[in-house]
Amino acid sequence: MSAVLFISDLHLDDTRPRVTELLLQFLRGEAREAQALYLLGDVFESWVGDDDDSRLALDVQQALAELTRSGVEAYFMAGNRDFLVGDAFAARSGVVLLPDPAVITLGGVPTLLMHGDTLCTDDLAYQKFRVQVRDPAWQSAFLAQPLAQRRAFAARAREQSRQHTGAAMAQIMDVTQAAVHSVLQAHGVTRLIHGHTHRPACHHVELESSSAERIVLGDWYDQGSVLRAEDGRLALETRALP
Repeated sequence: MSAVLFISDLHLDDTRPRVTELLLQFLRGEAREAQALYLLGDVFESWVGDDDDSRLALDVQQALAELTRSGVEAYFMAGNRDFLVGDAFAARSGVVLLPDPAVITLGGVPTLLMHGDTLCTDDLAYQKFRVQVRDPAWQSAFLAQPLAQRRAFAARAREQSRQHTGAAMAQIMDVTQAAVHSVLQAHGVTRLIHGHTHRPACHHVELESSSAERIVLGDWYDQGSVLRAEDGRLALETRALP
């Protein structure tokens, strides 16, 4: 059986072309041998709308389209940076848009997929911002603005995010155990895969009447990070930058 691959938190940006090159190599190489690929958010450092005509946006959509046309199933779940990815992106790239959270069956095991930002419930400032930008009225008003204006807003938002991340305590930026327990029990599953925190690891979770596992995907800053599910085994792996 072919592998199922999971990636997240690439934060693709023109300032880090090697990461984009690694992703394109991955999509045109290793991913072609997979059964399915799941992109669990923050693939882009920012996404200001499906009318983005930047070279980076077009190259990634083309590579995804080549992958899906080759027969590989590809799924996209929005993160806190690319929550405006929409139907036009999906149509051009061939990906299936997933809600957050979503439950799939992986190797016979019901598995909960999330980006992971909603699990960081101690970060009150971010959770307030998330509610604002996920509001359909806010998104409609934002997308009605000229592309250049949206790009300028995204640049300011990235700088504010960097300042917030630098000022916040590390534990606030991580998931809370209460949120993890709650979401596992709400969906009746014993496996959770998510990104967002940039802290790749496999965690054992004790629930009231059972145990579960939480697998955190790594980011794509100093290397690529891939979760490979194959033959009943799950392994976090890295890929060297070109």
